[in-house]
Amino acid sequence: MQRHGCVIRLRPEHRETYLRLHAEVWPSVEKTLREANFRNYTIFLHDDLLFGYYEYVGEDYEADLRYIAADPQTQEWWKLTDPCQESVAEPGSGDWWAPMREIWHLADEAGAEEPERP
Repeated sequence: MQRHGCVIRLRPEHRETYLRLHAEVWPSVEKTLREANFRNYTIFLHDDLLFGYYEYVGEDYEADLRYIAADPQTQEWWKLTDPCQESVAEPGSGDWWAPMREIWHLADEAGAEEPERP
């Protein structure tokens, strides 16, 4: 399993549209993400920044990204959501959401007991 974090700017004038769209994400878009081996996909909002986190459980990340991009329903979804966003990715990188480097992770400890609480 691979953890991925990414960030993008939310255009303030499209904030309500973006929030409304994500209150009811299309089931077909969610289905495609699951079929492409994405799990625990979460988007957080802080001021005008969107932070995305997901876990990838597949074998071929690039192929699964192409699978998502080829999906007609996802393409329609992006036509609605992309105008709400402003990329902060490195110019020429080909990224829309800027990838973030993981610097720390608290892993679950198998078989660890919960600490006693006072």
